[in-house]
Amino acid sequence: MPPQIFADLSAYDFSRPQFSIEEVRKYVPQRYEMEMLSAVVAFEPDKKIAVGCKTVSGDEFWVRGHIPGRPLLPGVLMIEAAAQLSTFYYKFATRDDRFLGFGALDGVKFRAQVLPGDRLDIIVLNTDLRPRCAVFQAQGVVAGRLVFEGVITGMPV
Repeated sequence: MPPQIFADLSAYDFSRPQFSIEEVRKYVPQRYEMEMLSAVVAFEPDKKIAVGCKTVSGDEFWVRGHIPGRPLLPGVLMIEAAAQLSTFYYKFATRDDRFLGFGALDGVKFRAQVLPGDRLDIIVLNTDLRPRCAVFQAQGVVAGRLVFEGVITGMPV
């Protein structure tokens, strides 16, 4: 049985995000094909949570080759989206301008596929925030269904 989803996503208005993509870009350096967030819907440091989303379109770089005739968003890109939301959380909360790189991934599980046309909702729950390390439990959700989970450790470099 999959774990409980960290946040009640129906409580958020995805059409009116707290941070637009332009604002997200002030904190997350990835661009072009590697920009995996469409917006940060909510940042709630008192609850240690951030909610973001990625609108998955049919013209993304991976669609043609993963898998021809049946495109699936690669799991590594789902994790990258969660890492970018974690970066936003870390940089906004700490005002640290350093790049937050992967330190570790733990317990990653993929539970369902994500297709072009889906909106991937991403939730990160901060469990440790220090100057040299940040740890987030991450989940991805499509239409109320948990599609991935894992723990991301980021290290500023």
